[in-house]
Amino acid sequence: MKALLFREIKTFFGSPIGYLVIALFLILNGLFLWVFEGDFNVLNSGYADLNPFFLLAPWILLFLIPAITMRSFSDEKKQGTLELLLTKPLSEIQIVMGKFGGAFVLILLALLPTLLYVYVISKYGFPEGSFDSGSTMGSYIGLLFLIFSYTAVGIFCSIFTENQIVAFITSVFICFLFYFGFEGIAPMFGSLYETVLAFGMDYHYKSMSRGILDTRDLIYFVSVSAFFISLTVIKLKSHRN
Repeated sequence: MKALLFREIKTFFGSPIGYLVIALFLILNGLFLWVFEGDFNVLNSGYADLNPFFLLAPWILLFLIPAITMRSFSDEKKQGTLELLLTKPLSEIQIVMGKFGGAFVLILLALLPTLLYVYVISKYGFPEGSFDSGSTMGSYIGLLFLIFSYTAVGIFCSIFTENQIVAFITSVFICFLFYFGFEGIAPMFGSLYETVLAFGMDYHYKSMSRGILDTRDLIYFVSVSAFFISLTVIKLKSHRN
């Protein structure tokens, strides 16, 4: 599995894809947080926190992660190399996790430079010591779990088609449905509002952003990720058979 993981990472950085993804993520966040006027501008918010970043990042990743994962299996099917991959001494779960791990590591590398934002705000925030490190740490952990789930959805969508555009659009739709869709339809359910809301990623992501790690939030993201990874493994097994 390690060989497949490193192959995926090497593929990303052996072409402009890896560098483009990292650059796009950082440039878009940088422009909205520090340059463009608006609700996401940290300098205009008046508070020494990164809340605008944690509100913006899920929406950028909603499109960026599907753009990364759309080629995971789609490209293998289009090139006719999926059958060759299945002949390797790897189980279906190892193949899926290798693909998953490669995409996850790439997004993680894109996220690491944003720690500079933490340094800048904690260093130059006024008054000194006003920076809420607990909330920021919780938000980063929540963002990591959100990336985990987005990536699982993207890998799942990629296994069903050799058309990367179809995989991208389907992945964006499912990620949007899980992130915002349940929040959008929750008011229609009256007394079940909170129950329906709890099916959405945004509900649990915001909960973790408060700096309190509730096991229910962790279980939710792990369950969603495991669900889509399991479906991907099942579909891959059907290809082997």
